[in-house]
Amino acid sequence: MNNHDPVVRLTQLTRSFEQGGVRIDVLRGVDLAIRPGEIVALLGPSGAGKSTLLQAVGLLEGGFGGRIELAGTDASTLSGDDRTALRRDHLGFVYQFHHLLPDFTAEENVVLPQLIAGRSRSQAEERARELLDALGLGQRLDHRPSQLSGGEQQRVAVARALANRPELVLADEPTGNLDEVTADKVLQQFLKLVRGEGSAALVATHNERLARSMDRVVRLHEGLLE
Repeated sequence: MNNHDPVVRLTQLTRSFEQGGVRIDVLRGVDLAIRPGEIVALLGPSGAGKSTLLQAVGLLEGGFGGRIELAGTDASTLSGDDRTALRRDHLGFVYQFHHLLPDFTAEENVVLPQLIAGRSRSQAEERARELLDALGLGQRLDHRPSQLSGGEQQRVAVARALANRPELVLADEPTGNLDEVTADKVLQQFLKLVRGEGSAALVATHNERLARSMDRVVRLHEGLLE
């Protein structure tokens, strides 16, 4: 992949479910390309399929039709282990709920994914401190999630997502569990850090105002992007 190729390209992506004997077409042929460094807002009401689309891009489950190219690789043809490696090496994830490990400190939560990726502990700790300091948590490194506010927990989750310098960050309603003031602050810190890292991002939200802070907005409506 060169610097001009999309980080991710979806071609005629489909996903259907059976519910009560009825077929539900959640994605009906989605086409999307995200360029390196581009931050894209994915808008749509609850139930529109935003999370399903993010799961597809994140290679988190099967059952999708169409083609998913990530970092120049056709993920549709890969084995489970190869998809896991592609996800580990190129993606970062931020969810609505932080999903931090409760028995680990803020720093340790950011160190752990780096150790799994093969980085030395000293490198991982340095990177964790750098990210947490950039998010205003330099004095909270040794605090466990239960000792942090909701906004602080989500900032740790942002640092964890960026720990391995992913080419693409996927964020599913990353501030949806926070009050409006805290949500604004966390989102602006998230966008600033992602831009500073040079990563691309796809951010699912139903908040039009927050979406306008991003580079481009796409809307998911009746299984298609507008």
